[in-house]
Amino acid sequence: MRIAIIGGGIAGLSAAYELEKARAAGAPIEYTLFEARERLGGSLASEIVNGAVIEQGPDSFLTEKPAAAELCRELGLGEDLLPSNDAARKTYIVVHNRLIALPDGLMFLVPTKLIPTALTRLFSFSTKIRMALELLHPPRPSGLPDEAVAALVERHFGAEAVDRLADPLLSGIYGGDSAALSARTVLPRLVEMETQYGSLTRGMLAAHRQMRARAKAAAKNNGHSKSAAPPAPRPIFTALRGGMQQLIDALVARLRPDSVRLATPVSAIAKTADRWTVTAAGAPESYDALIIASPAWAAGTLLAPVDAALGEELSAIPYSSSITVNLVYDEAKLGPLPDGFGFLVPAVEGRAMLACTFVHRKFLGRTPPGKAVFRAFLGGIRNEALLTDTDEALVAIVRRELGEILGDKTISLATEPDHAQVARWRRAMAQYAVGHQERTARIAARVAVLPGLRLVGNAYDGIGIPDCIRLGRQAARELTAISPSVSASGS
Repeated sequence: MRIAIIGGGIAGLSAAYELEKARAAGAPIEYTLFEARERLGGSLASEIVNGAVIEQGPDSFLTEKPAAAELCRELGLGEDLLPSNDAARKTYIVVHNRLIALPDGLMFLVPTKLIPTALTRLFSFSTKIRMALELLHPPRPSGLPDEAVAALVERHFGAEAVDRLADPLLSGIYGGDSAALSARTVLPRLVEMETQYGSLTRGMLAAHRQMRARAKAAAKNNGHSKSAAPPAPRPIFTALRGGMQQLIDALVARLRPDSVRLATPVSAIAKTADRWTVTAAGAPESYDALIIASPAWAAGTLLAPVDAALGEELSAIPYSSSITVNLVYDEAKLGPLPDGFGFLVPAVEGRAMLACTFVHRKFLGRTPPGKAVFRAFLGGIRNEALLTDTDEALVAIVRRELGEILGDKTISLATEPDHAQVARWRRAMAQYAVGHQERTARIAARVAVLPGLRLVGNAYDGIGIPDCIRLGRQAARELTAISPSVSASGS
């Protein structure tokens, strides 16, 4: 069986790795991975500069989603898995050039502790009253149409909670706009809680009680005494000690070099009765199956001649661009930084920066002693124009805004960084807009009648690294599970 993979990001590499495992185990499989760029890994790219790990793209993955850590362990990287420094975790929101910490007890977008919510300077008195009255919110009927995250949050907590909480949090994750993102896709648990409990606060508290009860039951079943300390919570994020590039390098090392074609964009695909034709570098080749791991907009262009409706659905998935700016400083030249991991910037503040991470605080051991690394995020769905600015201009913007937000006593324009790095990621982050689940259902229905086709990546069922790994490996396993008679036809 011959399988083509289009796209060498983490989803495509994960699919190729799974196919290589099957081939090495004796399955009659050949595969070819086509990548338009001169390097593999997509937005996962890192380097070490004077001992500091500098991430150009994602710096970690969610620990609660197991696919990434499992793959790292398979590849022999288990000893390099690095937990986030959650003991020092604190995130700030910028409000009128002041850093205000997210209140204790905030479970994503839902306040669950009365006193911290009452005392925080993040919200006005009227918003705090609304948050208290939210406990009386009636259940919402099930089966209603999808809505934007902003509409859901505003209905429960008011417009200020959208501006100062939902928008900056989701912008930091998706680079998108809470007024456009799908509540049903992005916040499915909150949608379910509203249907069951009405109040999101009551629903979150109930979920927390259930988690604690399950943890106690698990401890009891494992033979722990009632007085024994509960197991330590898992870290929220996990990184790799040498950067996410470690994962890419380990995957590439497992693949057959002659199965990977770099700087080879696919210009066309075609479908015959039981085969796929892939044209790259002017040469058409025939395959039994096809895994498209490129962005949905690129997949839509390629698939339009095969299925116009499918091409339209894929091309309609919106994307945002992002920019990361890394600045390395000598700590001796800086004033005291606030505690925590960094800050988020609401869109209403009118700044270029969406967020900034204090990298040396978030993951210990990846920055040399005496150095500080700031990782700023710019761009997003609202500010694509920044992509055309020069590196020098972007670095200047970040330095100026850091000084204005953190204060001249911490970092001034006169404080030169030891190193600056800018990375641009054009149309890299899929946006799960209102109606996303209905759209992906229509896409799945069209794909189902095209034998041998699989679509993977961050546009369909999760934007994170673990999601892309899961989908890539799943697609490869499904194709290698095809009946022997079909497999033999292309071997």
